[in-house]
Amino acid sequence: MAKTELDRVVSLPDSPGGALDRYFMISERGSTVRTEIMAGITTWLTMAYILFVNPTILGLDGAGLPFAATLTATALCAGVMTILMGVVGRYPFALAAGLGLNAFVAFTLVLGNGLTFPQAMGVIVVEGAIITVLVLTNVRTMVLDAIPIDLKRAIGIGIGAFIALIGLIEAGVVTNQGATPLAIADEITTWPIFVFLAGITISAALVARRVKGALLVGIVASTVIATIVNELNDGIIWANGIASVPSKVVARPDFSIIGDFSFSFIDVLGWGTAIAVVASVMLSDFFDTVGTVIGIGGEAKLLDRDGKLPGIKRVLLVDSLAAAAGGITSSSSNTTYIESASGVSDGGRTGLAAVVTGVLFLAAMFFSPIAGVIPPEATAPALVLVGYFMMTMVKDIDWGDPGIGIPALLTVVMMPFTYSITNGVGAGFLSYVVIAVLRGKGREVHPLLYLVAAIFAWYFIYGAI
Repeated sequence: MAKTELDRVVSLPDSPGGALDRYFMISERGSTVRTEIMAGITTWLTMAYILFVNPTILGLDGAGLPFAATLTATALCAGVMTILMGVVGRYPFALAAGLGLNAFVAFTLVLGNGLTFPQAMGVIVVEGAIITVLVLTNVRTMVLDAIPIDLKRAIGIGIGAFIALIGLIEAGVVTNQGATPLAIADEITTWPIFVFLAGITISAALVARRVKGALLVGIVASTVIATIVNELNDGIIWANGIASVPSKVVARPDFSIIGDFSFSFIDVLGWGTAIAVVASVMLSDFFDTVGTVIGIGGEAKLLDRDGKLPGIKRVLLVDSLAAAAGGITSSSSNTTYIESASGVSDGGRTGLAAVVTGVLFLAAMFFSPIAGVIPPEATAPALVLVGYFMMTMVKDIDWGDPGIGIPALLTVVMMPFTYSITNGVGAGFLSYVVIAVLRGKGREVHPLLYLVAAIFAWYFIYGAI
């Protein structure tokens, strides 16, 4: 059978024993260079929305950071830190400006507390520096190792449900605005939902047939369908260049806000408020990453028999540095993205996939018009199917033991229902410790979990963001 052009390009590195193969442990993890490249592209496609969402949030309707400069900063930081994750962490985890954290910067620190954007970014730099110290002193790793294996599985399941919900909301099928917290959209006979349904049909069929790169093919096919639909409707369904043939391919990057941060936020807030603010951001960042790494690592079958990720300290170090780097670049705290699971579901198992994703983010600084073509309805099917992949871990939890089953349930449902990984992790930890103590098994709980449970109690009462 004749090889495709892509097969010819990547066939040589696919053979075991090459330097690339050995460094990234590609064959050892049962993957190939071609698979890793496709997985990296898939992850980028599902994350590319952050290039436009982050500048919108930090832009405050024109009263905040300039759009073009923020897009450049977002792409630059995501690209560099994702490549660093691939090369140093050697896992298929991609990083970018964290949603929720960027909203905290814009609406709480700037609008609520009266900080300037440089001062708000100073908060992020400090928070990232503190988390880095916690990694270097092994505190973050010890907390991760103290989590029971079934709670780790529950974290992954919860993230799967969360990702699926994000996909349905992005597609417009489900709305979180209105009288009820979640509801089916009032109008589901629209062209955007048609594109989503076409995309999920194509993707699901390819997944069912075990076709490699199924999610990537689905995203590309959905984008093509959306573009055709939009062009036939004179571009009124999607605006701002989405789902349309771009008028230009290259755009000049704007680096004007890089390095624009200040530590004078302490003078504005006072020491007490400043500490509380930094602690709130740090706690959310800390456990969002813990949950994401465990969940995606489990989906990729990279965890050992104790539910631990080999070399986790490297991963956490890069993630911590990314938080500080987000403040330095004025793109807000960067964190490991749950959308990395889309690449994992497409076969990604090594840091090479992350390198590919990072390179695409850097390229987006110059080719932002192309990145802006992909509509959210085209990436939504991939997110829903990623939720399916991660939900398969439900069968491995010991639901017959209420001491683990109840915390697992709270972990799973709190993530999508409160739109927060941190809330789910916190609910699981707190209930696990409380139930263990009440039924006389407090000695079986790792001492660190008591500390973490106390921190989460404070978080839910005083510090939730």
